[in-house]
Amino acid sequence: MNTTPSVTPPPDLPANLQSADAVQPRPILWIITLTAITMSLFQMYTAGISPMGLFYQRSAHLGFVLFLAFLIFPITGATRSRGTLGWIADAGFLTAAFLSGFYIFYFLDDIVSRAGWWSRTDIIMGIIATVAVLEASRRVVGLGMTIIGLIAIAYALAGPRGALPWLGEWMPGILSHRGASVDRLIGQLYLGQEGIFGLPLGVAATYVFMFVLFGAFLEVTGAGKFFIDLAFAATGRKPGGPAKAAVIASAGMGSISGSAIANVVTTGAFTIPLMKKLGYKPKEAGGIEAAASTGGQITPPLMGAGAFLISEYTNVPYIEIVMVSIFPAILYLGTVYLFVHLVAMKAGMTGMKASELPVIRHVLAAGWQFIVPLLVLIYLLVNNISPTRVGFWAIISVIAVTALRSGFTLIVLDPQNGKPLSFDRLRDAVISGLKLMAQALELGARNAVAVSVACAVAGIIVGVVGLTGLGLKFSSMMISMSGGSLVLALIFVLIASLILGMGLPVTAAYIVLIVLVGPALSNEFGVPLLIAHLVVFWYSQDSNVTPPIALAGFAGAAIAGSKPMETSMQAWKYAKGLYLIPAFMVFNPEIIMGGETWYVIWTGVLVVIGLVGFAAAIEGYLFTWMDKLSRLLIIPGVICIFNPSELIEAAGGMFVLALLVWNFVISRRVSAAGSPTA
Repeated sequence: MNTTPSVTPPPDLPANLQSADAVQPRPILWIITLTAITMSLFQMYTAGISPMGLFYQRSAHLGFVLFLAFLIFPITGATRSRGTLGWIADAGFLTAAFLSGFYIFYFLDDIVSRAGWWSRTDIIMGIIATVAVLEASRRVVGLGMTIIGLIAIAYALAGPRGALPWLGEWMPGILSHRGASVDRLIGQLYLGQEGIFGLPLGVAATYVFMFVLFGAFLEVTGAGKFFIDLAFAATGRKPGGPAKAAVIASAGMGSISGSAIANVVTTGAFTIPLMKKLGYKPKEAGGIEAAASTGGQITPPLMGAGAFLISEYTNVPYIEIVMVSIFPAILYLGTVYLFVHLVAMKAGMTGMKASELPVIRHVLAAGWQFIVPLLVLIYLLVNNISPTRVGFWAIISVIAVTALRSGFTLIVLDPQNGKPLSFDRLRDAVISGLKLMAQALELGARNAVAVSVACAVAGIIVGVVGLTGLGLKFSSMMISMSGGSLVLALIFVLIASLILGMGLPVTAAYIVLIVLVGPALSNEFGVPLLIAHLVVFWYSQDSNVTPPIALAGFAGAAIAGSKPMETSMQAWKYAKGLYLIPAFMVFNPEIIMGGETWYVIWTGVLVVIGLVGFAAAIEGYLFTWMDKLSRLLIIPGVICIFNPSELIEAAGGMFVLALLVWNFVISRRVSAAGSPTA
């Protein structure tokens, strides 16, 4: 691999954006670029120079996002040009996008002064905005989320006093409500703080966008290559090296992107072919990458949009969310790493040759500047600076260190002859830097479209839940069905998250689920508020790796050339920590909330023993092959470790540890006898 310092070319756009751009006329591509850059500059200005009021910021953000969505994704689909009729329809939607944001932005004072006595224009504009949001969701996020949004609207209008009274007759008793008129519903969704412009879009318009833009700047300047090379340098020579590098690189990429699918396509392009070359089956290579990349969304310091929402919902500073998430993230990535190691040892794999790997000191010499912005980000968060302002200064730090680095290597001296650059070369270097900034600004805005549209539709769902009281009814249903059992309640939450994950992206699934089941977990089952949110946040990730809808698994399959369902099954196996670790948080809250030092260490050791035992039982191998009886006995021991009783969990931990030690003793005996262990 090349380890010499270089400016890495900007990353390619995601596949859906590439296919959409392929059918766009060049003038439209220029308009998309200018709109995206303008949006990013507007967001940076309001984040770091002149903050705006709540509704001003959110309405302007929505207008930009919808305008970009309708420009990038034609009504005719990503692979067909619009044609005359398509342009007529999209001209209407582009106008609706502009009006959706402009109307609130320009007439906010008048709307506030009416205080609920909405004018006919208010209602018409609200209907236009709602339709525009749902159509943008259909194009950008998928039909599933649009259907859920439409169902939520129909549910709000159903009832004896609603606009669709006949629909209310079909509702079961516990789901029935009095119904809402169109005016009341639009007032809730468009003209209030609990609908489209509610907390989800608010977080997307401030914190999330800035950190997405921060990730775009790091990607464009070459941080992705740095993290991948560093991971290969650290683990490449070990058994199953490329697979272990995938875990570490995905953690590194996750710290700047917070997107499982982005991690798969970025790191997987390097790691999956090498895993296959080393001996992993294509489905295993794709599954390992998908499971590892899912860890990126729970890996600090950037954990996807959901972590910022947790902070807003719980009023817990974001830095505290980061701090309490470090150990669980290590546990998850460690579990995936262990699975990778066991598969490699079972198959007798070896690592890569030293000549095929980068050298750590060369990698650090080429990319040390990418560590500086992360340190700046963490320092500012620790000092309780607003996450929006932190994102702003993190971006400035990326620009600064990149400029300083390129200024030293490209401007001061000509790399070809070691002499000072001529004026022409200096001018070209400056222009190249400006182009790189423009690419980052455009990429950040494009990457934010899907998240913001999803949050806008999630706002519709949240608004309906608040209007109809569905949240309390859903909580009552969960309590009744679980019979007061917290274990059954967690299983129901897991099933609900999987079902929602079939139609919603991770962030939207978390928002909907926490609104529905969060009150029951916290108020009825006594789960601490922060842990309840973390559990739902973790369970919402399972749509990335759990069949039949496993988005990260499908992306891994596409790169590996394997069958999507087989690859998703492998990803599901390697990502078991996604289900076990949240359960441990619930029954051992001290590991998150803090407590006596000895007890926190004790519970930490127990969960490590449990996860190691579980992985060994699944693979049938640890230090050597495990017999069937040992594999069966480990399972009840692991279950005991997750029991809230200290005595039972201690007994389970000792039992599992004894079985693991016995496996080690057998491996020594086999080794002493001169027989292979695998």
